[in-house]
This record gives sequence, structure tokens and C-alpha cells, in this order.
Amino acid sequence: MIKHAKQILNQPFNLRLTRVLIRALIVGLFTGLLVGIFRWIIDHTMQLLTVIYPQMMKQPLLLIPYIIFLIVIALLIAKVMGPYSDQLTGSGVPQIEAVFLNENRMPAWQIVWRKFIGGLLAICPGLMLGREGPCIEMGAMIGQGLGKDFFKTNQEDLRLLQECGVAAGLSAAFSAPLAGVFFLVEEITFDFKPISVVTALIASFASDLVTLFFFGTKPCLYFPIKTYLPLKYYWILPVLGIILGLLAYLYQYCLLSLKPFFHKITIIPNKYHSLIPLLLIIPVGLWNPRLLGGSHDLIIDLFQKKLTLPRISSAALFLLPLLVFAVRFIFSMLSYGATVPGGIFMPILVLGSALGVTVAQILVQLNLISPNFYPHLLVIAMAAYFGAIEKAPITAIILLTEMVGSVQQVLPIVITTCVSYYVLDFLGGKPIYEALRLQMNYPGDK
Repeated sequence: MIKHAKQILNQPFNLRLTRVLIRALIVGLFTGLLVGIFRWIIDHTMQLLTVIYPQMMKQPLLLIPYIIFLIVIALLIAKVMGPYSDQLTGSGVPQIEAVFLNENRMPAWQIVWRKFIGGLLAICPGLMLGREGPCIEMGAMIGQGLGKDFFKTNQEDLRLLQECGVAAGLSAAFSAPLAGVFFLVEEITFDFKPISVVTALIASFASDLVTLFFFGTKPCLYFPIKTYLPLKYYWILPVLGIILGLLAYLYQYCLLSLKPFFHKITIIPNKYHSLIPLLLIIPVGLWNPRLLGGSHDLIIDLFQKKLTLPRISSAALFLLPLLVFAVRFIFSMLSYGATVPGGIFMPILVLGSALGVTVAQILVQLNLISPNFYPHLLVIAMAAYFGAIEKAPITAIILLTEMVGSVQQVLPIVITTCVSYYVLDFLGGKPIYEALRLQMNYPGDK
């Protein structure tokens, strides 16, 4: 017997989806507002550092009050993190993963305000940390807080709102709404349910819409690349992918070695470990403050070939991007390893861009590629390095496409990212947030 339409379709006027979508929209709007303020403060503080450090170079005595200021910052970070240090340290994404696995519980509003202030205290002085981790954690906790305290949702809908907050947080951090959704599915939930994706999409686009009022409609890292990489240069892609895969494994190994390393530093109590990178970062700022922070400005400088560093000989300028990579790698590790809130997304993208520029310059010097395609390799390397470390190739491809505002490099990005992903997997690498969560020794992971 053939079933009629009434026997197949759902009952009309079911308001559950409408109710969930409205709540997802509200979560997205609140997350976008908070993240917009967070980003605005960071961006303006980074500009301020480009004024402060040159002044200290001219008047070295100014270093004394600045060092005292950084010591106060370290004390404030410890105070803000207080009894929730384990929940606030790092990006917060591993802790959120543990929440979804029912291995961890977090007090929503305590985490939101402490992550907001703690993140600003850590990132604004120039520590090489990303803004996206705190944005994701704050978004998830906004979803949780609104779901529990205002909407009084059941457990199933509460999880949906937490997921919405994750997607909205990443979307607002980079003005990349699609990447926010794919990040949620590929790295957090590992589950593609239509209702989860649709609600996350609503929240993601709502949060992105709010950030447009802060930063405009221009993509976060707009690179006007209008040409395609010629087919004759495609042989470079697997080679570049292998290099990036090897260095992605190095990144993961070093990052996972930080906690044991800092644990051995007993002369300074653990809660004041932020003092180490805060003081060590000063010489880098005196050298060039554009190297500090996340920092998307540095990627733009590399793209536009505007990066200059004092006391660098003309012969060494060829290796300048490699030097940038080395400095950023070391200080990104020191920054993330200390007991501070901050992410790794943007630092990874900066490292990837420096590697792409290094390879491009070598190939140009060897007359193996035209200088016109220098920008192409920068974008491709950013995506592939990020995709390997995160073991999230789709997120990497979508994120870079949205951030740079260009679709011309999708196929080269796919090829290079897949190669780097395979190399990392072959070496035994894991999704970096899963690895960091396992390192935290939650009960379910033992």
C-alpha cells in the first residue's frame, strides 16, 4: 500500500524549530557583540604598541615603568583566572570539547567575563596568541548561560545553543560564518545533524552580521588575488605540502611538550608564569612591534612585501620570512605554554604565511616560478599548515577562502592541504585540540 502525504510529512505548525532558531539567533547576536568589542580593543591596542615601543627605543628609561606595568598585568591575569585556571588556560577549545563529551562542566558567566578580561590582558601586551580561542569559548558559554538561565531549555536544546555559540564565536573572530559551522562539525561535534547545522548557521551569520558594524564588509585578510595558479606550477604543491606536513608535526610536538616544560619551572608559581613571556617579548617589540600579537597585520605586511626589520643586512633580507617564522614559532610556544588565555588559530596562520613566503622566495630566486605568483603560495601555505595542525582540512579551505575573499586558489589549497594532512597523519599527529584535551587527563580520557 502506497503511503499518502499526510502519513509521510510531519505535523504542520510544529514550533520547536522556530523556537530553536530564534534562540540561536539571539546567541549569535550576543556573541557577535561581545566578540566585536573584544576584537576592537585588541586591534586598537596593537596599534598603540607600534607607538609605545619606538618611544622606548628612543628613551630606554621608559622601559622601567613598562616592565613594572607588565608585572602588574601578570598579577592581574593570575587574579582574574583565580579558581578557574584550568578552564581558562589556552584557547578553551579542548575544555569545550570535554564539555560536549560530558567530561567537563563550566560555570557559564564566570567563564565569559574572566575569559574576556583575561584574554585582553594576555593578548593586548603583545603575547603571540590568537583571539579566536577565547571567542569560541565565550560563545559556547553564552549559549550555555542563555539556555540555562533565560530560555530554561532541556538538555538537548541546551547542547544546540552551546554548539551555536562555538560557531558564532569563530565566525565573529574572523568574519567567516561558513568556517564557524564547519569548525563545529569537523573539530568539535564530529556530527552532521541537519538541525545542528541549521541552528549553528543562523547563529554564525548573526554574529558575523554584528561584527560588520565594527569592521565593515571587507574580508578579514583581504588579498586581491584575481589570477589562478598556472597548471605548470602545480608540481610545487605536493612538495610544499610535504614540507608543511613535517613542520606541522614539529609544531604539534613542541606544543604538547610545553606543559611538562613549564611544570618544571618552580622558581615562579604556576599562576604567575605569564610573567615569563610578557618580559621576554619586550626585545621582540623593540625590534619590530609589528611582530607582536596574533597578528593579521603581519600577514598583510608579508603579502605586501612591506615587512622591514632593523639591523638586518641586505644579504639576510632573503631569509627574512624564515627569521620571522623562527621568532614567531618560539614566542608563540612561550606565550601559549604560560598560564594565560589565548588561541593558536592566528599564530598558526602567521607561521604558515611566513613558510609560504620563504618557499616562494626560494623558487623565485631559482627562476622556478614567476614573482607574480608569490601571493598565491602565501595563501596556499596558510591553509595547508593550518589544515594539517588542526587536522581539519575542510575548515582550513573554507576559512582561508572567506578570510582572503578569493576563490581562485581553492584547488591548489585542496591539493596542498590534503598532502600536508596525510604527512602529519603518517607521522602520528592528532587533531591538535583533541591532543590538548587528552593532555588535560579528563576522567573519560583515562
